[in-house]
Amino acid sequence: MTFLNFFKYSLFLTLFYTLFGIYTPVLAKSDAEKQKIEAFFKDLEMFTAVFSNIKQLYVDVDDVDNKKLFNHAIKGMVSGLDPHSGYLEPKEQKNLLESALGKFGGLGIVIGMKDEVIQVISPIDDTPAYRAGIQAGDLIVKIADKPVRGMTLEDGVELMRGKAGTDIQITIVRKNKKPFVVNITREIITIISVKGYLLEKNIGYIRISSFQDPTAKLFKQTFNDLVEENNAQLSSLILDLRNNPGGVLNGAVDVSNLFLDKKGLVVYTKGRIPSSNLKFKIKSGDIMQGLPIVVLINEGSASASEIVAGALQDHKRAIIMGSTSFGKGSVQTILELQKGYGLKLTTARYYTPNGRSIQAKGIVPDIELKNISLENEAEKSVIETKEKDLDGHLEVEGPFKLSSKEILSAQEKNKEKQNKISIEKLKKDYFVHEATILLKALTVLNSQ
Repeated sequence: MTFLNFFKYSLFLTLFYTLFGIYTPVLAKSDAEKQKIEAFFKDLEMFTAVFSNIKQLYVDVDDVDNKKLFNHAIKGMVSGLDPHSGYLEPKEQKNLLESALGKFGGLGIVIGMKDEVIQVISPIDDTPAYRAGIQAGDLIVKIADKPVRGMTLEDGVELMRGKAGTDIQITIVRKNKKPFVVNITREIITIISVKGYLLEKNIGYIRISSFQDPTAKLFKQTFNDLVEENNAQLSSLILDLRNNPGGVLNGAVDVSNLFLDKKGLVVYTKGRIPSSNLKFKIKSGDIMQGLPIVVLINEGSASASEIVAGALQDHKRAIIMGSTSFGKGSVQTILELQKGYGLKLTTARYYTPNGRSIQAKGIVPDIELKNISLENEAEKSVIETKEKDLDGHLEVEGPFKLSSKEILSAQEKNKEKQNKISIEKLKKDYFVHEATILLKALTVLNSQ
């Protein structure tokens, strides 16, 4: 028996026994299932034929060992499912785990692939990328001296990572502007997820830049500080979720529960297996006591931020203002495989309380606003990008999650620095300006 025939035979037996174990109860019942299995083995013949031709005819035979071919085949099989599923080699799996722990330097941007280049989904607040002026929708066409076209997303992430304190140049293409180079110094990213300001008497503004485990606790602390500064309960609140790329699901559920005071759901998920079908119920207790809330969203609001906006919109607890959100409404599960490999697989979808799917649709605001500036400067143009536009899955370039203790500590240390940010600058923010006017009108109506 030749090597190739042995390979075909071994692969056939492995898959046959795997499938036989799965389909045994069905084979006795359904001719349709028998036909599916027969069709499967015909497809398997095509796979082995391609493998055979590569091994016999490909010009650079030394570059196509079996392991490499199988890895390419598996990657293609998984990445072809949807933009967020992926087969992770040991190094990629390790980088993903490091991202969750915050152990290396980065720029602080959430990125995806579009038209063979890397696109910024959202800069993360108070990170090197944010301070350098990187915007949602920017296209990264070169990292250092290496063109991005032809790279994988993982390759791009690897190049942008590095030791804190080191510099990197990235070349940006932005709508209506010539390509330009930005020099950014890497940092260990510490995300301060909640900030709050008293815009004027009785009107509070709280921004959530990402969702982490202690976000709801931070929110309550910030809210109470604003109430104390106001010397009274706030009459209205602006919740800013713009350019919030998401984060921990429980953080989004807990924040939603701060404003909901009736029975029902915050969000639910649906997948193929029972463990993927989850319902997150409301825990009553409205921190605003029914007073008006405006939630700001834009094309950079994704995942967990869309869950909050969708829940408050469905329960008619807040007015959603801005532009349609990103549309990231799927759940990924990380599965550990042999020898350090991993599988990131989409296993469920998110649904708002009224049963709306967020995936590739996003949250449509109740009041739509254009992305303009009230300041005396050229209007800022942003290339709008949605989930449905992505070629590759979202990645966070740089660490994204710290422990609750570390986040709370960093929040306290940065409070003085945060308070130095000018309220006047917020008032020149068009979205905030329009939300303030609306809340004043609603407050007058409620008082009559």
